[in-house]
Amino acid sequence: MENAEPHYLYILKSGTADRYYVGISSNPRRRLDYHNSFEKGFTSRYRPWRIVFTKESPSKAEAHAAETTAQGWKSREGLIGGEKRLS
Repeated sequence: MENAEPHYLYILKSGTADRYYVGISSNPRRRLDYHNSFEKGFTSRYRPWRIVFTKESPSKAEAHAAETTAQGWKSREGLIGGEKRLS
């Protein structure tokens, strides 16, 4: 049975480049701290990050479905417009 803990779709914007990152977490603030400090890879190259959008979902599965949708938008314009569709 899936954990009933709420999960969040979150969108981060880089403070140094015109880049966005889409993810899910049960604690977006803690995840932001992780992206801004420990992680290697894509997010480490564009620090600092800030949260520009969150959307709560009642389950991890629903948050993952929203993440898949948002990642399909591909472009910055799609993410910005998509935020309105997810709200």
